[in-house]
Amino acid sequence: MAAAAGTGVRTRGMTAEERKVIFASSLGTVFEWYDFYIYGTLGAFLAKYFFSNVPPNVGFIFALLAFAAGFAVRPFGALIFGRLGDMIGRKYTFLITMTLMGVGTFFIGLLPGYATWGIAAPIVLIGLRLVQGLALGGEYGGAATYVAEHAPQNKRGYYTSWIQTTATLGLFLALLLILGIRTAMGEESFGDWGWRVPFLLSGVLLVVSVWIRLSLNESPVFQKMKEEGKTSKRPLSEAFGEWGNAKIAILALFGATAGEAVVWYGGQFYALFFLTQTLKVPAVTAQIMIVIALALGTPFFVIFGILSDKIGRKPIILAGFLLAAVTYFPIFKGITHFANPKLEAALAASPVTVIADPSECSFQFKATGTEKFTTGCDIAKAALVNLSVNYRTEEAPKGTPAQVKIGEQALNATSPDFAKALPAAIKAHGYPASADPNDINYVMTVFLLWLLVVYVTLVYAPIAAWLVELFPSRIRYSGMSLPYHIGNGWFGGFLPATVFAIVAATGNIYSGLWYPVAIAAMSLVVGFLFLPETKDVDIKQT
Repeated sequence: MAAAAGTGVRTRGMTAEERKVIFASSLGTVFEWYDFYIYGTLGAFLAKYFFSNVPPNVGFIFALLAFAAGFAVRPFGALIFGRLGDMIGRKYTFLITMTLMGVGTFFIGLLPGYATWGIAAPIVLIGLRLVQGLALGGEYGGAATYVAEHAPQNKRGYYTSWIQTTATLGLFLALLLILGIRTAMGEESFGDWGWRVPFLLSGVLLVVSVWIRLSLNESPVFQKMKEEGKTSKRPLSEAFGEWGNAKIAILALFGATAGEAVVWYGGQFYALFFLTQTLKVPAVTAQIMIVIALALGTPFFVIFGILSDKIGRKPIILAGFLLAAVTYFPIFKGITHFANPKLEAALAASPVTVIADPSECSFQFKATGTEKFTTGCDIAKAALVNLSVNYRTEEAPKGTPAQVKIGEQALNATSPDFAKALPAAIKAHGYPASADPNDINYVMTVFLLWLLVVYVTLVYAPIAAWLVELFPSRIRYSGMSLPYHIGNGWFGGFLPATVFAIVAATGNIYSGLWYPVAIAAMSLVVGFLFLPETKDVDIKQT
């Protein structure tokens, strides 16, 4: 780890060059996150055009699988571009990653669909997604390292907090543009071709970002190492092959980035998923409420970045883990209460029972999205989860066909008409097909969503500075990038699949929250016991 700093650090204002560094690095990273998120937001349209050779529900699964592929390869991007960043420089490496991301997104907007290109269309689409994932794996570490190495020692938390706003701003920009284009064009035109416009706009964003970043100078820390001949010739071996450095990476993963990832994805992506899929709030309404919460919460990235320069990175991040672990359950139950009170009432008044042979009941974890669960028990549980119905499981003798019991009514899960009979029976017992807009308490729902975003800012604002300060300059890009992207790409990226599997296994729409709660609690303990405070570390002396 970098050496501790001396005393008497002089406070000074931000120079024009430093403002330019922060602006250029943050702007480019916002655009990269925008590129990444528009794919997820427009997944239904991609499924329709690129996987039209299979049934719509299967096509959507394949589209989500392609999205997940981008998360899965992010750690490999961290290795590839982290190595380049530690060998040839920070500036040129994140110019490469930004260009790859922008080009990949732009060509998704131009790519012909299955009807025109046949099987080549989805293959090229998945290839472009892999390019995006690799590029994003290299971008964050480069931008965070570059800004931190330009920052005054006592303002690294503040300077790097601007980088931390970029993922949220990228999601905000993606949702805002899609909503605007969709509203202006109308649903029919947007569904025919307008969904391509957000992808094509990335070409304009790419040109602006490259033009700005080309005017930047190399990081002074890297430039000094290069002039002194101290750059690493084997950064990956140094970072992960030597136990002293590898231990820091492992502790950073389990004590910081894994917890940060689940709080980040839980507070933004899963909150949107919970509103639309579980509470059945109309998609546009849910997106607008999320956008408002993001707009109100984003300034706290900078506030907590500044605070981390005064009291430290560790207490702020650990406070976020603690708050998430303690309050996620009441917050999400509160969202149900304010966004769909009829569903809350039905959950309390009309309990449902799945009666099945235990050997037919699987843990429905869909790591790739293509796994099939076809037994009567699995069909019943998956259908109830999709209808946002709580249930308990009752063991039946071996070989007994699975049944769903609602009050006194029993439905055979293997019956050909089960898919139609179950929603009708559920509706008859008071479960709403969707949230009634007149019942939604918009102020309180947005307040709770905003609270989740504030938790995100607690764990995310100081983490770039913390990671940068944990690793020596020679291997900083590589060292910080891999644990960050394993945490965010895997622990965070697989959160929706894990949550669904837990809900299906337990029969409670809130039980999936145990995943982010458990990971946040793990990082709270590991970070508290094993990770040091680093705000006074002098990163320019290593």
